[in-house]
Amino acid sequence: MAASTKKSDFEPLASLSESERKQVLAVMQRAKEFDMKEETKLKNWQPLEGQLTKFTNVMKGWQPRWFLLDPDSGMLEYFEKEEHKKHRPRGSIHLASAVISPSEEDSQTFSVSAANAEVYKLRATSTRERQQWVDRLRQTAEHHSNLANQQQSLPAELQRGVRSQSVSSGGLVTPTSQKPRLSTSENIAPPRLAPPSHRAPVAHPHLIDPFLEVKEYMMEAEDYSHGLTEKINTLPYSGEPICGLDSDMLLLKATSAATLQCLGQCLTMLQQRQEAYGITAGGQSSVSASLDMAPRRDSRTKSLAESVHSPVGSFTSACDLPFLLPETNPVVVVDHDEEEEDVAEYKDTDLEGVEEHKSIILHLLSQLKLGMDLTKVVLPTFILERRSLLELFADCMAHPDVFLRITCLSSPEERMMAVLEWYLTSFHAGRQGSIAKKPYNPIIGETFHCSWRIPPEQIGETSGDGGEPYLLSYTAEQVSHHPPVSAFYFECPKKRVCVNASIWTKSKFMGMSIGVVMVGKVVLKLLDFDEEYVFSLPSAYARSILTTPWVEMGDRINMTCPQTNFSAGIIFHTKPFYGGRLHRVSAEVKNGNTGNITCKVQGEWNSSFEFTYTNGNTKTVNVEDNKVWRKRVRPVQKQGDFESRKLWQHVTSALKVGDINTATEHKKFLEERQREGERHRKDTNTAFPTKFFKKVGDAWLYKDML
Repeated sequence: MAASTKKSDFEPLASLSESERKQVLAVMQRAKEFDMKEETKLKNWQPLEGQLTKFTNVMKGWQPRWFLLDPDSGMLEYFEKEEHKKHRPRGSIHLASAVISPSEEDSQTFSVSAANAEVYKLRATSTRERQQWVDRLRQTAEHHSNLANQQQSLPAELQRGVRSQSVSSGGLVTPTSQKPRLSTSENIAPPRLAPPSHRAPVAHPHLIDPFLEVKEYMMEAEDYSHGLTEKINTLPYSGEPICGLDSDMLLLKATSAATLQCLGQCLTMLQQRQEAYGITAGGQSSVSASLDMAPRRDSRTKSLAESVHSPVGSFTSACDLPFLLPETNPVVVVDHDEEEEDVAEYKDTDLEGVEEHKSIILHLLSQLKLGMDLTKVVLPTFILERRSLLELFADCMAHPDVFLRITCLSSPEERMMAVLEWYLTSFHAGRQGSIAKKPYNPIIGETFHCSWRIPPEQIGETSGDGGEPYLLSYTAEQVSHHPPVSAFYFECPKKRVCVNASIWTKSKFMGMSIGVVMVGKVVLKLLDFDEEYVFSLPSAYARSILTTPWVEMGDRINMTCPQTNFSAGIIFHTKPFYGGRLHRVSAEVKNGNTGNITCKVQGEWNSSFEFTYTNGNTKTVNVEDNKVWRKRVRPVQKQGDFESRKLWQHVTSALKVGDINTATEHKKFLEERQREGERHRKDTNTAFPTKFFKKVGDAWLYKDML
């Protein structure tokens, strides 16, 4: 049977010559191979589905998803589970012009980068499975990419809408020309395009100021966009193949306006950065030679951000802010007569941000290691206090009357007791509220100024210098970025007392808490007595950071006065795991000349503590009984660009109304400006020029100290 079939198959070839028979057999072989390829192609063109692991986001990481590839539509869709295939997919991308790339990380991971910039990072269970998905995805992507290219090469009548031809030709297809017209030869006539009324940007080089060339490009692009918008607006709204409400037309208008807006903001930032460096492209002084582009902007090209008011004030974006470097900011002369008393003392007891974003905190903690240094870790904006660290140090001087009273005492022992009392009462005022939040990390070059005016009778004097209040002023400056050193200085010239300090914070992750170590020394000088009191600041701990975060302090502090040989040992006790009291503090004052303990202190630093002297006398200090003196600060409009409240005003305003996204945007803007300054100083091998402090050894001293 087989022999007869084979014979019948080749009977028609018997009459052919040998060469003709070989040619026919070769054609038949190629046809057979083509049929096999088509059969394989048809088999590979079937939908492919299966479970892959998808990288969802930084919160959830890799998650199993059910993927479905439809070669006919060119869509790659995924569902949470296989049984959800009948429902709407959780996500999908079209594979036309997509790039499928196996990862070099391992042999199972690959990525799918769609033409719309969306990227799926996927992982198969084996190398073989990955190769199968990669081959099928590439085959589908290639097929639909070729289809798209073929459609673009068709006459305009056969394409849906005008697509790219209307833009590249400089004019729009009119609705009447979109319909096919038959000539006498019954051929389709080519579409008639409106004559281009706007030309594409043409280069006009300017060697003195390259921004002039950019601005001319921008102006011509705006004219071009304006003409495009006008032509779209003239289209009918219905009844035609191409109408003014077509989604492609609306997208074209919006994209054109948004692109010009973005380019304009970038140009503004480049100009401001050039002015900050004080040079032009030709090396000359920065002289404004710009063209005023505002009159040429049509109202139709304004972005949505310009028409919608921000809930945090008059600003819309951090890109609208001047990009200044602190080196170029002049030293502001502080006039204390311009200062106004704060309306209310600082309090921040809002817990909403912490509760709402608890999952983000949990993810952040999962990325940290025990003992890890958090100095360079960017923490979420919603856990920030609405004040800078420089202002927090000033808030510790909430009892300036207690501070100035030190100078009124006659004996070294009394002055040591008074310094210790002021020291222990300062912390509760600096940390208002029980909620643990983090102050703003000061930007290098940032400053803060304030003062207090204390009547003489408030410190036990019957008459002062003409009865005028004593002026106690405060100046702080961020003098270093790495490490982040904050220097601050208090002084009262009439009482001849001052405090100088340079502190930098070092944070560590400790599991369910965060520890902040204050590195540096504080020096209090009593010039009339030629005494210096040297001490440090205690470490702080943020506890229960996933529930209701709260702050406690824990450290051993030594306070010494070399001139009198008095010293004090202070212990801030942390709460035991079981039982015990919060915020407990104890101290002992020692006379180094005799070696005797002259006083002991017990209590809580945020409520009350008791001094017990060797003669049996006691003194109880209740911090709530001490008056909290509100600091006096100049209004924001009179402050320099790098003074704390003006520098952080947009972040503070956004946090007040709960606009976390806007606060984060402005915070990133300030941080990027700081990094840009660091790069500039590194490139030019220059040190940061501090305004109020100078470095002496490892410490920073106020330049004009008493």
